[in-house]
Parts: sequence; structure tokens; C-alpha cells
Amino acid sequence: MHTMTAPTAPTAPTAPTAPTAADPARSRSRDAQGDFLLQPPDPAARVPSRIDPVDLRRLDLLALLTAAGIAPSVGDRAAIAQLSELPGSVHTALHRWLEQAYGFCR
Repeated sequence: MHTMTAPTAPTAPTAPTAPTAADPARSRSRDAQGDFLLQPPDPAARVPSRIDPVDLRRLDLLALLTAAGIAPSVGDRAAIAQLSELPGSVHTALHRWLEQAYGFCR
């Protein structure tokens, strides 16, 4: 024989909480089923990476032009690439000129 049971109200999920200063020893095992805060990265475990200074200057120049509201056109890529190959002192002067001309500081 089949009996009917009354439906039960759904239970609201509990929000996971991170350990606090008041309870630093709280276990994270209960949080493993939901969201939890990640531990900060260990700087010693980072993969060493060296970016060529020319690439850094190129990206920096593109960012500066964008911040100044100057959208480089397709033909400007070659000029930006050549400017990026110039020494750092030239790049610094170029930044200073653009910042003074467009009235913003980084």
C-alpha cells in the first residue's frame, strides 16, 4: 500500500564562512563542499619569467596611449614597435611628454 507524506519545505543552503581572527583554528572541511577562500600565493613558488624590455616598453606605450584616449591605428603598430626598441631614456621622455600634453599622471 502506498502512503503519501506531506512535502517538506526546502532548506536554505548555509553560506560558507572563512576562518576569522576570533576562531583561527576552525576547520575548512565543512567549506570543502562550497566556496572557500584560497590561500595567498607563495612568491617562492612562482615560475620565473623574464619579459624582454622591448616588449615591456611596447605594452607600456600602448597602455599610455590608451589612457590618453589615443587609439593607435593599424599603421601605428610599426611606429610603436620602433619606438619600443629605443633606449629606456627615450621611452621615459616620450611618457613625460604624453603625460604633460594630456594632463594626467600615472
